[in-house]
Amino acid sequence: MKFFQSIMLTALFFGCAIQANAAEDYITNAADIVKAADWKQMQTITVTFDEFSYEPENIELRAGQPYKMVLKNRGQKKHYFTAPEFYRAIATRKVQSNKDGEIKAPYFTALELMVGGQLDLYFVPVTVGEYHVFCTIDDHREEGMEGKLVIRQAGS
Repeated sequence: MKFFQSIMLTALFFGCAIQANAAEDYITNAADIVKAADWKQMQTITVTFDEFSYEPENIELRAGQPYKMVLKNRGQKKHYFTAPEFYRAIATRKVQSNKDGEIKAPYFTALELMVGGQLDLYFVPVTVGEYHVFCTIDDHREEGMEGKLVIRQAGS
């Protein structure tokens, strides 16, 4: 439960910190996009964290398609899924911990997973582009813990 409370406080802090620039940086109609999405057509992608890697390393998504991204830490250390530009390019529905609850916040910069942890990110990609994801702990990125998230046009 401590982990979940820590995430909630972090989400609240960052939410307040970015509020002034939200219209410029983030999807401003995220709630409308999430509400309009056909969640029965949701696709699930699982990303497994290990020491110094994400599997898969590169993920391709389609704009407008609802997704559930299951993040699982199978490593021996905690890890981050840091992708600030990507989080600005999606309409977030929620982040859910199957043990502790869920967080409904429109904006994130990173998600932290403890050893053995799992978080499920529900979202709809909006802004087409290529976005980097990496772990910010110690030398994890330098050791190869990074990847790419690509949002393509629907139907392409």
